[in-house]
Amino acid sequence: MDWSILIAQAAVNGLIVGLLYLLMSVGFTLVFGVMRMVNFAHGEFYMLGAFSAYFMTASLGLPFLPALAATFVGAVVLGALLEWLILKPFRNDELNGMIATIGLAMILQNLALMLFGPDPYSMPSIVKGVTRFGKIAVPTSRVYVVIFALGVLVLLYLFLKKSGPGRALRAVVENFEVASIQGIRSQVYYPLGFGIGIGLAAVAGALMAPLFSISPFIGASPLIKAFIVVILGGLGSIPGAAVASLALGLAESYGSLLFTGSAVDMLVFLIVIAMLVVRPKGILGQGEA
Repeated sequence: MDWSILIAQAAVNGLIVGLLYLLMSVGFTLVFGVMRMVNFAHGEFYMLGAFSAYFMTASLGLPFLPALAATFVGAVVLGALLEWLILKPFRNDELNGMIATIGLAMILQNLALMLFGPDPYSMPSIVKGVTRFGKIAVPTSRVYVVIFALGVLVLLYLFLKKSGPGRALRAVVENFEVASIQGIRSQVYYPLGFGIGIGLAAVAGALMAPLFSISPFIGASPLIKAFIVVILGGLGSIPGAAVASLALGLAESYGSLLFTGSAVDMLVFLIVIAMLVVRPKGILGQGEA
């Protein structure tokens, strides 16, 4: 057994999973930053994104990239509508808003169960074949997932850094009170921030769909991982979420070389607890002023 190849392969797999966690956690961070609310329905939008990509490619015959774009746009619109229709009364009520998202998660999961049934679906690979990087063999479909995930993150970065709405949204995430004083209208950026956060969760689910099976119950684990990443990275810190996502993906991948699945989860939580003992605010979290 060549351990150098196994270690390199685990690094590649960990980075791929870490990128999907990053999409989830950035969306989670945006929602928390804008609304100061823990969105427990985030995993269900991940699940809906996976089903959206599956049916648009398998049933409608769309290429994967247009299906990914349509999934994102549809999720942003759906998220903005749900924020306006359901969560708007809870904008200044964090606890009841959190409870409302738990109810929304249960509704979405049971709707998916009624529509799609409990049995898992398998989406065909985006492309066939294997790509080699030296001695490391990676399914080409996973390489495409990495490229698409990086593309989404680059577009998000450009939107947040270069566009007027993106800069305003970033200001709301960083300091809502100061942004309000500067004239940024919360009634616009609440649904926009929630919609984009939901869109990122749906894209993560769509990118996962060719790699793993799909069912109405797949949202729970990504939600927990996103929550871990946001806490580890520092609440409201997008750079912190990036560092924590990749670290979590690598920890899980390397841990799976030595331990079973349940033991890996235990290891991850021990790392989280130890990290929070050493740095309670997270990797890049800021202390209170």
